[in-house]
Amino acid sequence: MKVKVAPSILSGDFANMGQSVRSAENWGADYIHFDVMDGVYVPNLTFGMPMCKAVRPYTSLPLDVHLMIIKPERYVQAFCDAGADIVTFHPEASDDVGKALELIKEKGKKCGLVLNPDKSVQLVIPYLKKIDIIVIMGVYPGFGGQKFIPDVLSKVKELRALGYDGEIELDGGVTEQNAQEIVDSGVNVLVGGSSVFRSKDPQKTISVLKGQKE
Repeated sequence: MKVKVAPSILSGDFANMGQSVRSAENWGADYIHFDVMDGVYVPNLTFGMPMCKAVRPYTSLPLDVHLMIIKPERYVQAFCDAGADIVTFHPEASDDVGKALELIKEKGKKCGLVLNPDKSVQLVIPYLKKIDIIVIMGVYPGFGGQKFIPDVLSKVKELRALGYDGEIELDGGVTEQNAQEIVDSGVNVLVGGSSVFRSKDPQKTISVLKGQKE
């Protein structure tokens, strides 16, 4: 399975987000990762539908929207309308996981679920046939620049052992140094925030994350 890289614009230039998105595409990104935080589910605030809509014209890449919000079913379709191509959320934050997934599918978009480091694979097993992607958090959500928690890779291996052959994304703490270990566990989408946007050579960093030889 081809390795993809999804730079997180949470680490981009907030004063010039359109250019950050365009740059990520030029560097070789496959998705643009979009971290939405509500200050309730996680102790931080970021951005919402208006930012999604604003950056949409700046790239042809899929917008990969990760909702760290309570009751995501209230907003999933609005994010689809704002330009999201992939919408993922945390199952424990939803009052009706199945309904939220259906609302995303009704818009013709890809849907997925996110597992925090302390959450079990059991949370997503009932929905494996409904989802396109599973996001495994390599850190606790809320803030960028945290150190990767290696134990989360056991969940990736567990999901692959169960026969799940959809995309598995690793979000949080991805670096040039640990990318290969992460991919070897069964991950095929790597979210890079500070590791990409703060790199001296972002294009090279994305190539390394993909496992491409120079």
